[in-house]
Order: sequence, then structure tokens, then C-alpha cells
Amino acid sequence: MQKHQEIDGNILSYLKFQTPKENRGNIIIFFLIFLDLLGILPLLSEPFSYGYFLAGIIPIIFIHLWAIIYILDPYKYEHSYYLFFGVYGIINTYVYFLLIQKLLDAHILEGNHTVIFVIGSILFLALIIAMQFGNMKMFKTGTYKKLQEKGNNIQISPIIAASGIGYIISQLIITFIYDYSFRMLIYVFLFGLLSILTAYFSTYVHRYFYIKKHKEIVKQVYPEFGLPKSKRNQKYL
Repeated sequence: MQKHQEIDGNILSYLKFQTPKENRGNIIIFFLIFLDLLGILPLLSEPFSYGYFLAGIIPIIFIHLWAIIYILDPYKYEHSYYLFFGVYGIINTYVYFLLIQKLLDAHILEGNHTVIFVIGSILFLALIIAMQFGNMKMFKTGTYKKLQEKGNNIQISPIIAASGIGYIISQLIITFIYDYSFRMLIYVFLFGLLSILTAYFSTYVHRYFYIKKHKEIVKQVYPEFGLPKSKRNQKYL
């Protein structure tokens, strides 16, 4: 990244991108591990629920089909990758929400399904929204800049930390109320923990629109941003 002292340091910290090649690697790793291995397989496991499987498999297929263009040409579609990855974060978090609901649905007392689903839906939406506010707060307060200056790649703010912890605790409370299985508590805790990471990925949607709004600055910092691979300097591929 070129140095431009006339550009605000907070903006530069927010526009610190990975290479398109690294973007493609992210898709392969996160899809295989977080979505396919930890998402699809549990949806197929016992006790199998056709309703939860159908609710999860449709967005999963959609995001896999969308991912193809970034696997084939991550250079040309470098900008829209951020929108794609943000939507992926929402979908992956949604799949984990379904898995938690499936676990609870298989063990809770009959008649409480609707109540649990409504509470879970509210928690899911609250987590996604809290991540957006946390991301914007970190950007405006210069937290990203400070973390990068310290060489710290772990991007955490009080809002994000509180929302993540609150989400896990809320899910554990629901589990404890309706089921006393220690194994269930572990499963819900793990899926809740993974949900914090994937929910943070949803903040890439904001980054996409921020890039779109500040194209001139992006081009100043990354002159080759969004260009096909054939038109880029081979030294920086």
C-alpha cells in the first residue's frame, strides 16, 4: 500500500485490503471448514429435520454459486468480493442459528418451539446489528488504526465483545432452562462462539459500500484495485 499523508489515517486503516489471491484463499478455507464441515454436516445429522435442512440449504447453495466467480477471477471482482463476503458472514451465522434451534428443538418440551424460535431469531438479528455498530464505532474512534500500528490483527471492540458474550450467554440460558444436558450446553456454546466470528464477517457489507463511496481514495492507495490480472503489475499479484 502506498503512503499518502494527505489521506486520513483512519481511512487508510479501513482500506487495508488483502490481495485478490488471499481473498480466494479465504473463500476456500472458510467455506470448507465453517460452512460445509461445521454447517451442512450438522444439518444432515440426527435427529434430521427436513424443515431446518431446507431453511439452511437454500442460502448455502446460493452463496456457493455466488462464490464461483471469486474463485475463477478474484482480481476482476475484487470490489464486489466485500459485499459477497459480508453476505456470506450473515448466511453462515444464520446456519449456526438454525443448528442451535435444531438442537433445542430436539430436546425442549413440546409446545415451546415457537417461543424458542422467536427468541433465537431476535438474538440472531441483535448480534448482526451489534456487529455493524461495533465496526463503525471502531472505525470512527480510530481503533483499527491503533491495532494496526501495534501490529495487532485481533480486531475487538467493547461493543463487539459485549454483543458476542451476550449472545452466547443468552443461548446458554435458554439451553439451561429447557434442557439440562451438559453435552447440549457444549454444542450451543461452540456454535455461539463460531457465530461471533461469522457475524463479524457481515461487517464487510459496510466496507463494500464505503469503498464504493470513496473510489478515488481507493484508487490512490491501490491503483490496480479491481483490474483484471492481465492488467496488473505482476510484482504485486
